[in-house]
Amino acid sequence: MLRVLSTHLFLNQRLHPGLLDLASRAGAQAVEIFAARQHFDYTSREHVAELAAWFRSNSLKAFSMHAPMFPDREMGRAGAPAVNVLHPDKARRIDAMDEIKRALETAEHIPLRHLVVHLGERTDTWSPRSVEYAQTALEHLGAFAHPLGVSLLVENILNEPTTPEHLLLILQMGHLNGVGVCLDLGHAHISPGIAEAIGILGDRIVSVHTHDNHGTRDEHLWPGDGAIDWPAAVQSLKALAKPSAIVLEIAHNPAEVPAAIPARIEQAYARFA
Repeated sequence: MLRVLSTHLFLNQRLHPGLLDLASRAGAQAVEIFAARQHFDYTSREHVAELAAWFRSNSLKAFSMHAPMFPDREMGRAGAPAVNVLHPDKARRIDAMDEIKRALETAEHIPLRHLVVHLGERTDTWSPRSVEYAQTALEHLGAFAHPLGVSLLVENILNEPTTPEHLLLILQMGHLNGVGVCLDLGHAHISPGIAEAIGILGDRIVSVHTHDNHGTRDEHLWPGDGAIDWPAAVQSLKALAKPSAIVLEIAHNPAEVPAAIPARIEQAYARFA
């Protein structure tokens, strides 16, 4: 299983080469870049060039990018609308796809393999219209991503359109054979259960967002700090025909001692050995 670290762990900081060095020293083989402008400013030529130069000179790979969730530098706290490709307003859906494409353009300089996409927000519901909007967005973004050498991965978030059954239905009905799944274990733990989600999505799973919680809130804790049965989860993942990438997606904790982070990363990967 490829060991990947999401830069979500450093979301409160500007992404710089020192953080990528830390990921490499802690045993990560690749990173998933979290596209939030205050962290990774994908609209800045200078920031993109700085990171592209680092990747050219180091063995750590840029496995994937997490698509933007908000178009601003405050993660929506100042009132900016979320990036939502399922929004009922067509103009909002177009704005969302344009924002995702701005981030995806960095693949011209940073050799990304995958883009992780959210379909909607927590309050979005399942309907024929949400299926149509999801398929349209994935077709459009997929056509934009393909010449850049990037494939799409859709994530199970905590809403109706992205339950494992509904994700599979969207992909099958749309004949979206080139689109894979990023299985979020923390979200699956809350609903419908990790083993059930893996059983439904099966070989569509390309990467696995790995973090822990207590079954009620999306806490993004280190594995072992919540209530997930990790031996059972690892066993279910290892039963898949194709090994998936393990992407640690941990929330920043201001109380955590920075010097302890590399050891925690190593301990998390050891669970999948």
